[in-house]
Amino acid sequence: MNLPLPMPDGPDILLVEDTASMRTIYESHLRRAGYRTVSAGTAAEGLEMFRVHPISVVLLDLMLPDRDGLDLLVDLLQMRPETSVVVVAAERSTDRTVTAIRRGALDYLVKPVTESRLMEAVEAARRAANLAHRPHSAAARAPLPDFIGQSAPMHEVYDRIRAAARSMAPVCICGESGTGKELAALAIHRLSARAQGPFITLDCGAIPPDRLESELFGHRRGAFVGALSDRLGAAELADGGTLFLDGVGELHPTLQPRLLRFLQSGLVHPLGAEAARRVNLRILSASTLPLAEAVRMGQLREDLFYRLQVVGLQMPPLRRRGEDIVPLAETFLARFAAIEGRSFTRITPEAMALLRAYPWPGNVRELSNVLRAVTVLHEGEELTAAMLPPELASPAPSRPGAGLATVPDLSGLTLAEVERAAIEAALTRHEGAVQKAAADLGVSPSTLYRKLESWRTD
Repeated sequence: MNLPLPMPDGPDILLVEDTASMRTIYESHLRRAGYRTVSAGTAAEGLEMFRVHPISVVLLDLMLPDRDGLDLLVDLLQMRPETSVVVVAAERSTDRTVTAIRRGALDYLVKPVTESRLMEAVEAARRAANLAHRPHSAAARAPLPDFIGQSAPMHEVYDRIRAAARSMAPVCICGESGTGKELAALAIHRLSARAQGPFITLDCGAIPPDRLESELFGHRRGAFVGALSDRLGAAELADGGTLFLDGVGELHPTLQPRLLRFLQSGLVHPLGAEAARRVNLRILSASTLPLAEAVRMGQLREDLFYRLQVVGLQMPPLRRRGEDIVPLAETFLARFAAIEGRSFTRITPEAMALLRAYPWPGNVRELSNVLRAVTVLHEGEELTAAMLPPELASPAPSRPGAGLATVPDLSGLTLAEVERAAIEAALTRHEGAVQKAAADLGVSPSTLYRKLESWRTD
C-alpha cells in the first residue's frame, strides 16, 4: 500500500470514498475553500492515513469495498474521540442515520451532496473539532454556566450536555416540570459550534393548534384571515443556529407530518408561499413525558420520535439532588435579596432542614418561587422556618402522580375517564392551582389547560 508522507503542516480533512469521481469532486470543493485534504479509497487505507496524519475532520462514505463505514467510524473515534466525522450515504435510512449519530458521527449527508451542503457540514465539523481539542482547559473543567449543583445526577447531566454539544444530532431533553430542560438546551447550544447563531424557542404545548404551523413555518400576507403581513416562523428565525421545541410530546397530531417532512428535507414552506427555502439548523426538543412513552400512548408518531431523539437527556428531579438543595437555596436567597433590596444573608438550620425534607414536586422552579416569596414578604438577615410556607412542614406526596391513590374506585372506567379523574383529584388537592396540580401529575400546565378547555366544550 503506497501511502503519502505526512504533510509539513498536516491536512485538514481525511476523505474516505471508494468512487474516484466523487473523491475528485469533493476534493475540488474543499480545496477551493482553502482546506488541505488527503483521501483514501478503502477503509484500510483511510484508517492508516488517520494514524499517519493529525486529522481533525473525516468525511466518510458508509459503503466501502472492504468494510462497513459504520465500523470504521467506531475505530476512528476510539483512536481520537475529539475527531469530527461527517458520514455520507447513497440513500437516507432512518436506522443507518440513527446508528451513525449514536456511534458518534457529527452529521449525515445523503448523495448527491451539493457544494453548499458539503461546506456547511465541513465548517460545522471544523468548529466542533476546534472546541473538542481544548478538553483540558480551565473553561472545559468549570461548572456549566447557569447551573448550580455538584450532586452525582447533575454531573451526569453536565457530561451528557458536553458530549451532545459536539454533535449535530437531535437531542430530546426529558424531565418533570421545573427541572431545567430549557436551561440544558441553551447550554448545549452555547457549547456547540452554533453558539454564535440564534437560539429560538417554540413552546409546542402553549400555542393553539390552529396557530402552531404559522408559528413554526411562518406565513405570507393573505395566507389566512388575519395574516396582514409576512411573518417569519421559528424555523427560519433559527437558521444558522438552534431551534428548541419545548413540549414536543404535546405536538398536535395534524402538525406532526409537516414537522417530519421538514426534519427530513430541511425545507421551510411558509403558509401561502409559492416556494420553499432551505435552512440550516439544529433541533433540540423537550418533553415532560418521555417520547417513547408518547409513542406507546399514540400521542407521537414513531418515525417522528426517531428524528427528534437520537440522543436523550434526562433531567433529574430535585428530590434526587438532595445535596444540591443547600447551594440552590443560598444562591436564590442572595439573588432575590439583592433584587428586592432585602438584607437576608443566611438560612437557619431549622429552615434548611425543612427545605431539605420537602419533596419539591415543582422542582427547582418551585424552590426558586418559595425563596422569592420569602424575600418579598419578610425582612431580616436570617430566613427562619416560620417564614416558609406551611405546606413545607406537611408536604404533599413526593412522587409525581402519587395523587392517583386518592382517586375513587376506577374499575369499569375508560382510559379517558381515568385520566379525567386523576386530573380532577389533583386539582382538588391543590384547590384548583393548575401549576401545582401539573407538577404533582408530572405534566406541563399547558396540558391541563388544554384538557380543561376540551371538557368545557364537551
